[in-house]
This record gives sequence, structure tokens and C-alpha cells, in this order.
Amino acid sequence: MSPAIALAFLPLVVTLLVRYRHYFRLLVRTILLRSLRDCLSGLQIEERAFSYVLTHALPGDPDHILTTLDHWSSHCEYLSHMGPVKGQILMRLVEEKAPACVLELGTYCGYSTLLIARVLSPGSRLLTVERDPRTAAVAEKLIRLAGFDERTVELIVGSSEEVIPCLRAQHQLSRTDLVLLAHRPRYYLRDLQLLEAHALLPAGATVLADHVLFPGAPRFLQYAKSCGRYRCRLHHTGILDFPAIKDGIAQLTYAGPG
Repeated sequence: MSPAIALAFLPLVVTLLVRYRHYFRLLVRTILLRSLRDCLSGLQIEERAFSYVLTHALPGDPDHILTTLDHWSSHCEYLSHMGPVKGQILMRLVEEKAPACVLELGTYCGYSTLLIARVLSPGSRLLTVERDPRTAAVAEKLIRLAGFDERTVELIVGSSEEVIPCLRAQHQLSRTDLVLLAHRPRYYLRDLQLLEAHALLPAGATVLADHVLFPGAPRFLQYAKSCGRYRCRLHHTGILDFPAIKDGIAQLTYAGPG
């Protein structure tokens, strides 16, 4: 490419960098820097975060563990976890609904798991599903460090597609009053339909879905709004540490099979 042609494209490149600078910064922090640190340390980001928690958080104190994770993500390495703003929405809904059983798809590092567990009613339980064994091992240690035993929080390692059909027979889950979808948005619709097909959603059940605007779950939202079995509400938020990038949590209320 000649210098003249390169110079002609320069204003366009600068304009795009300025307009999408928040997305560019997010890309650098979540992909480039993270990959480099993974290679240098031999550890995944979740394992590095847990090491920080071990040396800075108070065992048996979920609030302090959550605050420590937030601090590490903001000042050390970006963790891509739910964060306190979305966390307040989640905890408020769990407290309002007082579910007897919660199902979380996508444990990740265990952050949202702790948010739910700390506001569960006495005698309620949480089943959380994580497909990656290495990430699940970190989450398991974090959950137990916070003081929650297996009677309150059960972590299941496996893909949601394989776990959902086995929940009734293998985990004694006949129905779930509240579901958090926090794994990969492209699987939200598939897993919602699996929950319906296996009759795990009673009438009045609440389904919460994170990241429905960024990276987005358009097919999931379209289905929820058009199938006639859900009342839908969208809680508008931003991405943690990148408020200019708009995101949201979808809140669905199941009306029954119809």
C-alpha cells in the first residue's frame, strides 16, 4: 500500500478508534493482556484471582470476599465478573422471590454464586453448573471459603445441555423457582427450552439472563417476548468498569406451558 493511500485511510481509522475506544480497551484487557498473563504465569485468571482472595479476604465472610474480588478486578486484572451493580439487582430479586431452589448456569469464578447464597432463605438451596473443570475447581474453593457447605450450594461440573436433563434424577431437583443464566448467551435459548421440556419451571418461576445486550442474546429475547409464556422486563446496566458499553439483565416470569 502506498503512503498516499495509507494517509487517506488515517482519518477513518482515528475516527473508529475514538468512537469504539471503550470496546477496544475491553478487548485489550479481556483478551490480549489476559492471554499474555496466562502464558507467563501458567495459571488461569480465575486461579490468580483466588490466590489474591486467599491472602486478602476474610474466610467465612462472603461480603468481604466479594469486595476483594471487585478490588482485584478493578486494580489488578479485569475479571469479567458480574460486579456490584448487577449484583444488587440479582440479590434484590432473590430476596423478593425467596426461592426454595435456585439454578445457576455458569458458575464462572463463583462471584454470582456467593451473591445468591448470601441472601437465600434458611433451608433453600442453590445448584450451580460450570462446564470447565479447572474454573469449577476455583469456584468450589471460593464457595467453601465463604462458608457455604454442599447442602446449601451444590456445584455440578458439566455442560448445561447435558446437566439439565439429569437434574431431576441425579440431583433431586423437581422444580426451580429462580434460574440465573450467566454462561454463554448463545446457549440461553437452548437451555431455556430444555428447562421447559423437562418441566423444571413452575408457573411463576423467574428466569434472569445476564449479558442480553452485550454481547447479546437476540434470539433468546425474541423467543421470550413472542412465545406468550413469559412476562419480560429488562434491567438496563453497563459493563463493569466500562459503563459506556450498554448491557442489561432480562427478567422473565414464566406463566406456565400455556
